[in-house]
Amino acid sequence: MHHMFVLPLFDFIHIIYFQVFNAKTAELLSHHQVEIQQKFPKEGWVEQDPKEILQSVHECVERTCEKLKQLNIDITNIKAIGVSNQRETTVVWDKTTGEPLYNAIVWLDLRTQSTVERLLNRIPGKNKSFFKPRTGLPLSTYFSAVKLRWLLDNVEEIKQAVDDGRAMFGTIDSWLIWSLTGGRNGGVHCTDMTNASRTMLFNIHSLEWDPELCQFFDIPMEILPKVRSSSEIYGLMKISSAVKSGALTGVPISGCLGDQSAALVGQMCFRDGQAKNTYGTGCFLLCNTGPKSVFSEHGLLTTVAYQLGRDKPVYYALEGSVAIAGAVVRWLRDNLGIVKSSQEVEKLAAEVGTSYGCYFVPAFSGLYAPYWEPSARGIICGLTQFTNKNHIAFAALEAVCFQTREILDAMNKDCGIPLSQLQVDGGMTNNKVLMQLQADILCIPVVKPSMPETTALGAAMAAGAAEGVGIWSLDPGDLTAVTCERFEPQINPEESEYRYARWKKAVMKSIGWETSEPHSNGDTSIFCSLPLGFYIMSSMLMFIGAKYISGGKKSKTSTSYQNEKVKKELIGKDFPFIAYTP
Repeated sequence: MHHMFVLPLFDFIHIIYFQVFNAKTAELLSHHQVEIQQKFPKEGWVEQDPKEILQSVHECVERTCEKLKQLNIDITNIKAIGVSNQRETTVVWDKTTGEPLYNAIVWLDLRTQSTVERLLNRIPGKNKSFFKPRTGLPLSTYFSAVKLRWLLDNVEEIKQAVDDGRAMFGTIDSWLIWSLTGGRNGGVHCTDMTNASRTMLFNIHSLEWDPELCQFFDIPMEILPKVRSSSEIYGLMKISSAVKSGALTGVPISGCLGDQSAALVGQMCFRDGQAKNTYGTGCFLLCNTGPKSVFSEHGLLTTVAYQLGRDKPVYYALEGSVAIAGAVVRWLRDNLGIVKSSQEVEKLAAEVGTSYGCYFVPAFSGLYAPYWEPSARGIICGLTQFTNKNHIAFAALEAVCFQTREILDAMNKDCGIPLSQLQVDGGMTNNKVLMQLQADILCIPVVKPSMPETTALGAAMAAGAAEGVGIWSLDPGDLTAVTCERFEPQINPEESEYRYARWKKAVMKSIGWETSEPHSNGDTSIFCSLPLGFYIMSSMLMFIGAKYISGGKKSKTSTSYQNEKVKKELIGKDFPFIAYTP
């Protein structure tokens, strides 16, 4: 009997992966990865070359197929391809030439600060949360609509292509699917619900592009991709002129998920109330809220978790982020030089097993959920003559855990059901001291799957389960039992609560350090004075925007009331505040 395989391809910050899984056992059989360049044309600007991304995908596919042949695995057994991508990154290309019209603007790019300010002037009370009832998102530099608005305002070629009807917009998934299914020769222009829900142009209730939002951002709807489910056949792979051979020609592309949703699926968090935390540069915590959208009163985002088939229900998630996680370890290494490698931090922390009353708040560029305090700065406090670098290393790891606890507390308040365990993935989960600390501080078990590639696995599952492919069952009874490492809380809850209370005290000390923000002029921002590394470090710097709370604090109203309010202010008027003037 032939094995059957599913391949997800996806791009992280600067690595393209292509990984092959056995659809029966979920075993990773082979993979190849390529690092791509990030460009920083100005301070705060982050770009990638869409053609380099595409070329790297082709290279990864071909190299992986060669490796499979060496393993005597017949590549005709490859039955489906899934795509997972960094969300929000924005590309505009010419459908007649197949060429990008500008570099991709990466999700953490800050050039749209002034665009956000201009758009805010069109909103009653300059309320950043004005569109949250319909999009789940606050107005911020982070989301695609604002990046697209900047491109339309600032790039003549894009303006011209839109006028000529040649322009196509998409996030990285759309650019890849269009290019891989033929490009200018019949390429499929689509995206999935999870990526669409991060553009700020998508109504997460009607599950369609929102004409009024498009009118507000002044974006022509004809350039938008068709929104599909996360698991269906979008098109077939075609031979590319970019590579000599097309090893996977004719294989359907049938799965598409934004990276954080893909990790949720890969962790098999299919039930209402299940949550996963991905530990990278920052942390992304997603909690499945089921077929109902939950609106956060505590600064979290409401996003589409997945829709695994055209006729299947849409599931939603609450999402929270920790800005500085792995980044604090890099800071100890690169800025303080107290360790030579990231692994050394675990060793230093393990030697002492306590911070000895030392607390570290890595608010390098302000505090995010649940505080939203741009005035905060990083502090290390509780120092004595006895404190040494081991204690600081321990406190740094504890800081990651305390921040996750704060997001989880916010989720528990919004959902009303406390989490019974936290599923984890990402590079930092290899740090056993960190994982044990996380269980101790949350007072619930932390569960790490032995298969760490959960994002890739999620894309593979979506692709393999698609109608017309049907080689991967998502029925919980059929799912391969994943072997997991469990970290049970080992300290008593009183000690955990005491340490958490001390951390909160330290947080209060960090607030109000910057008494006045420098005035923002043009495209610069308060964050632009930071070394560029910090843009990458603070994964979610632009996530909700420093002053987001100005809207959030006021919104103690019910969702239905908010929706009515938005309707009244938007509909039946001729958009007095919405006529966008760049």
